[in-house]
Amino acid sequence: MTQQTIDRRSFLRISLLTSGALVVGVASPGWLEAGEHDDERWVPNLYVRIDPDGTITIVSKNPEAGQGVKTAFPMVVAECLNVDWRDVKIEQAPLDDRYGRQVVGGSRGTPDGWNDLRVAGTAACHVLTRAAAGQWGVAASACTASGGAIHHEASGRSLRYQALLEAAARLPAPDVADLDLKSRPEDFTLLGTFVPGVDNPQILTGKPLFGCDVRLDGMLYAVFEKCPTFGGRVRRANVEQIRSQPGVTHAFVVEGTDNAAGLQPGVAIVAETWWEANNARRHLRVDWDTDHADSTAGYDTRAEALRGERGETLRADGDVERALDRSKQLVEASYYYPFVAHANMEPQNCTARFDAAQNRIELWAPSQHPRGGRELIAATLRIPERNIHVNLTRIGGGFGRRLRNDFMVEAAWIARETGRPVQLQWTREDDLGHDFYRPAAWHHFRAGIDDAGRMQAFDHHFVTFGSRGRTVSGAGLSPGHYPAGLVKNFRLRQSLVETNVPTGPWRSPGHSAYCWAYQGFFDEVALAAGRDALEFRLDLLSRHYGEPPLDLERTSDTLRLAAEKAGWGRRVLAANRGLGMAFHFDHGGFVSHVAEVEADGNRIRVDKVWSAADVGPILNLSGARNQVEGCVVDALSTAQLEITFANGAVEQGNFDDYELLRIGQAPEIECHFIQSENSPTGLGEPPIAAATPAITNAIYAATGKRIRELPFSRAGIALL
Repeated sequence: MTQQTIDRRSFLRISLLTSGALVVGVASPGWLEAGEHDDERWVPNLYVRIDPDGTITIVSKNPEAGQGVKTAFPMVVAECLNVDWRDVKIEQAPLDDRYGRQVVGGSRGTPDGWNDLRVAGTAACHVLTRAAAGQWGVAASACTASGGAIHHEASGRSLRYQALLEAAARLPAPDVADLDLKSRPEDFTLLGTFVPGVDNPQILTGKPLFGCDVRLDGMLYAVFEKCPTFGGRVRRANVEQIRSQPGVTHAFVVEGTDNAAGLQPGVAIVAETWWEANNARRHLRVDWDTDHADSTAGYDTRAEALRGERGETLRADGDVERALDRSKQLVEASYYYPFVAHANMEPQNCTARFDAAQNRIELWAPSQHPRGGRELIAATLRIPERNIHVNLTRIGGGFGRRLRNDFMVEAAWIARETGRPVQLQWTREDDLGHDFYRPAAWHHFRAGIDDAGRMQAFDHHFVTFGSRGRTVSGAGLSPGHYPAGLVKNFRLRQSLVETNVPTGPWRSPGHSAYCWAYQGFFDEVALAAGRDALEFRLDLLSRHYGEPPLDLERTSDTLRLAAEKAGWGRRVLAANRGLGMAFHFDHGGFVSHVAEVEADGNRIRVDKVWSAADVGPILNLSGARNQVEGCVVDALSTAQLEITFANGAVEQGNFDDYELLRIGQAPEIECHFIQSENSPTGLGEPPIAAATPAITNAIYAATGKRIRELPFSRAGIALL
């Protein structure tokens, strides 16, 4: 059992507002170290507010991108506050340093917020209990809290929270280290249940929640044309002609910066309506200055040449060459996956309002990392960060794309130039053509099998993308990644293909791609050894050499659970049907999948996927299922996609040539969770990596066709 330690320096503030509401705030250690916690200067990051009318408001600090934190975070507070969920109202916090990390990324939201959320709810309940006990003249330990009230069972007395606000506010805040925080699933009454998302009614009825829904008085609309070739600059553009187009109020060249993730050079067109701005864009003529012409064909040629080189050795255990020479069998295979885009349903957008007199700017941004956007704007526009206010809107899909805030700084710059509120809205073509892509890679594997059918040697030559001798974002592979530490003789070598294409985090960065290569190759090794795929994997996880690369027991438990639910080894399938499996660990989560596929020649249908996950206690069963189901669908969709380049530009433009999965092609997904007592981890990323190899291994079982290149079309496979 692994429990996070509560930092004893955490600081609580419990006070009464002039309205009579009781508020609870928690200061993170980082805020305390900044010296901002003295009585005159420190204002709490309010997680809980209880009003005199009994209304309980809980603030959700992180951006909501569909991962469910706007529901799950307040559920943690409500659980520890012991209130009825139906009595809770949820508010979205703006960007505020007092909340600490406000980021959607790395599946870190739940682990980072777990302690503060429990402290806030537990502390409020603690002082309310003491207030009631004081009024009754009994020990606080003789009182219990439930349903938004304090009860004294011996006397049959009860008091609602709202009747205790003034008395509670007069009590000193408890020492955080003295709070008894709920942590075990058996202690929960709300957590672990199925609670629909708090925004669901507004989403279903089309209420404005997302960045593109923002409307301000006097607002203009903007589009921003950038060079199709990454890094290109404007030599000249017909902006005067554009200014004469209907509805256009401004058209100007933006010199931009050299920061590929910042304000890039381009041409801004601003109009009274977005349609007028976009229509004027069709008449735009720009002479671009470009300095590279990267192409997919060029990458392939360079990668093939590097394949024959030794590369840089990143890790070497034992004697790989000797072990391979002495192996009973040698298995070799190469795997390739392409560049892919994020393709959020809501293209990038941001609304900004600049106050020239105060040198202040306010933004409404669907950003996964709003603090990073604020820092970028401050550095680019030379506005003090304290003068930049960021409102967090709901995000229509992030997956890592909105960790980059180029769209925020573009909107800020355009708003400053126009002097009016401006909403910048990208098109789908903008989005696909100016992404931070998940990079392609080539994996060349060799494995040696001993007399017992075990993998005794593993050699991996990883050809990936880099710039100036270093891997680019999203292209790195840890030397400690399994099967390192699980095979006595192990070697990882790396070679780099130079690229000018911007890359970045893409849902479970790296893991979502190279897990497919590893787990596909493991199936090949198991088949060559004449062993069952499940038994082979469990055996691989049964021993380690040095520090294991992952928790072997938790990983094995998810494999066993997924296999059990799928009937692995117990069902006889038709000749055109097959099962495949895979496991993975990343971002603190252990997940295994078993997929069942039906084939009609080279056309296949993924009928069902059984998923087993161990991410500690589940906070919201609704959100947890949503994340697993979304990851499986995303993995299947992406296995059919690729982004290609010619003359330095992306060749795909919209969903007609970058076709996402259709609803009718989505499989049934059965989710199972191991409710361990380990501290909770995120679920936005861990389930995606193992889904693709489970499906491709099932395709092999159904068709006899091993998929070693993505997308599926390279192997002649299509989805029904």
